[in-house]
Amino acid sequence: MQIQLNAAQGVAMSPALEEHIHNKLESVEKRFGEKLTRIEVYLTDVNGPKGGVNKKCKLEARPRGGDPVMAESLHENAYDAVNGAAKRLETVLGSRFGKLERRTGAGRQSPVAEGEGEGDEG
Repeated sequence: MQIQLNAAQGVAMSPALEEHIHNKLESVEKRFGEKLTRIEVYLTDVNGPKGGVNKKCKLEARPRGGDPVMAESLHENAYDAVNGAAKRLETVLGSRFGKLERRTGAGRQSPVAEGEGEGDEG
């Protein structure tokens, strides 16, 4: 799985911030890495030089053979924005892949059970 970093004007991508991003996405990679091709990280400064709550982190995960999954967070600094977005992404991916597993698991078991029951009776 790749991690692609994108910083807009107003966000300084320092080595420390890059390391922080990789550390925060480590749990996502451990849990879902085989199911994802990459995660794209977008950091933007929403208010420019005005300050305040203005650093936004948007994470876009690309599942193999599926539609992208996004999570974002807005905070006063880029580190907290990354923390919030990573936590949300892990929750969203857990929900998405959990639903898919339940559907495919139920889909495989139900027709086989119905088919076996009908064949045994007749």
